[in-house]
Amino acid sequence: MTTELRVDLDAATPVYEQVRAQVAALVAVGALRPGDRLPASRDLARDLGVAVGTVQRAYRELEAQGVVRSRRRAGTVITEDVSAARRAAEAVAATLLDDVRSVVRKARELGVDDAELLTLVRGALAERP
Repeated sequence: MTTELRVDLDAATPVYEQVRAQVAALVAVGALRPGDRLPASRDLARDLGVAVGTVQRAYRELEAQGVVRSRRRAGTVITEDVSAARRAAEAVAATLLDDVRSVVRKARELGVDDAELLTLVRGALAERP
């Protein structure tokens, strides 16, 4: 996989969900295409510094959503039906949009103007775990 996945072990979002959401988003934007193979769960777990079961759960969630299919010997590959991945990414985006709206409301309540808020968001985006 040319695009590297990253996880934040200190985040409130479970690691398996971080992996699932990132893979679904990569499929939705075309960075991962039908037929592309995901790394073996052992390899990805080692690279991310997490348990193999964590990656396996993310893969199972993706398979349940129709984003990937997993077969012994063939590994885990992106399905031909990328619309499932798009739906999964849209669900993540909808959840994030609710969170963003909440942050905007809170910022306005505190008197933070849009430029200040954007500066804060850019600063948060620049932070790396």
